[in-house]
Amino acid sequence: MATVTRYPFTRHLQVGPTSYVRHLRNGRVAHEGTAAAFWFRPLSAVLSEVPMDDRELPLLFHARTSDFQDVTVQATVTYRVVDPTAATTRLDFAIDPASGRWTNAPLEQLAGMLTESAQQHALDLLTVTPLDTALTDGVRAVRDRIAAGLQGDARLTTTGVAVLDVRVVAIRPEAEVERALQTPTREHIQQDADRATYERRALAVERERAIAENELQNRIELARRTEQLVGQQGANDRRAAEEAAAADRIAVGAEAARTRDLAAVRAEATRADGEAQVAPYRDLDPEVLLALAVRELAANLPNIDHLTVTPDLLAPVLARLGERA
Repeated sequence: MATVTRYPFTRHLQVGPTSYVRHLRNGRVAHEGTAAAFWFRPLSAVLSEVPMDDRELPLLFHARTSDFQDVTVQATVTYRVVDPTAATTRLDFAIDPASGRWTNAPLEQLAGMLTESAQQHALDLLTVTPLDTALTDGVRAVRDRIAAGLQGDARLTTTGVAVLDVRVVAIRPEAEVERALQTPTREHIQQDADRATYERRALAVERERAIAENELQNRIELARRTEQLVGQQGANDRRAAEEAAAADRIAVGAEAARTRDLAAVRAEATRADGEAQVAPYRDLDPEVLLALAVRELAANLPNIDHLTVTPDLLAPVLARLGERA
């Protein structure tokens, strides 16, 4: 907006760096330019201010596809005035010399022109496009159609307006249709989620089975090794018993040999002792030996109070005495 400073009989106008101002006096151009500042007389001055900055115009309108489905198109058009002189001749950008404000609404008129033109190009395309194509490829197609249509619009060109960019944010059907269209996708997503859940559960069961099998294999291996350990311990105990028995046999054999040797030595000693005792009597006469024996026997006999001598006892003695005589 222009800034107007009041002075007696005259006024001063100043605009921003992105505004074009035009001063007509008596039908002729007195001042014009961007970011201009000048003095003027309010009674003879006709002032126009045209913004030169980039402006964005949001668009929201309804359309009907070839299969008679209503859709909502949301877009944004970026434009700017490139020829302010032409704009001032086609639209009323006049400002009040006292306040510096527009006397009309030129930007609303320009926005209406752009909206109607963009909407017309979008409708021309969507009316021959089915709903599914409009929802899948419609954003790019509508954007290109609006951009081409606005850039080639003769009315905008003669007004000095250039369209810099067109963005189509969304093309959406009615809520019920949108939910109906989303249902197969949601079902597919739900099926994928259920499949993923089942696969995750199956994987968990498979992992649990693998863990159980691993534990079973570990237990089997542990039992096998325990069996080997028990067998080895039995073999070791049996070997130890055999070794102990062999050692006992060796000890018993050694003891028996020692006993035999001791017995042999004792027997030999006894025999030698007997031979030594018998040696003095070896060369004696038998009768002498008999007499000695009788005497020894008599010395060891108990006391005899009565002795009965029969002929049977005396007969052999007398016979022996007779033989000697």
